[in-house]
Amino acid sequence: MADGDIVELTGPPFFEFGEKVRIKKHIRNDGTFPNKDVGEILARKGDAGYIRSIGTFLQQFYIYAVYIPETGVTVGCKRRELESLDYDDGPDEGPRTESSGGERP
Repeated sequence: MADGDIVELTGPPFFEFGEKVRIKKHIRNDGTFPNKDVGEILARKGDAGYIRSIGTFLQQFYIYAVYIPETGVTVGCKRRELESLDYDDGPDEGPRTESSGGERP
């Protein structure tokens, strides 16, 4: 499914504030990160961090600000770029709700 076909904002955010996550791919500067060159790697695949805030992009996606203590950098990531280190993120699992079962609260 292409990004243009996805509207995440119809449901709650998948991750929560303070949740520990791992970055699934290199995150490069798209020109919005100050004092870094466009294309420069801001976070590397495998870096672990914590959800610091949750915003939106294009009225379509949640963007998760991930603070990486090892480097002191905060980067914005889409859901597909992250995996939880606190909960099981199975491929069939949707966003958490109070009524959903499984590993997530």
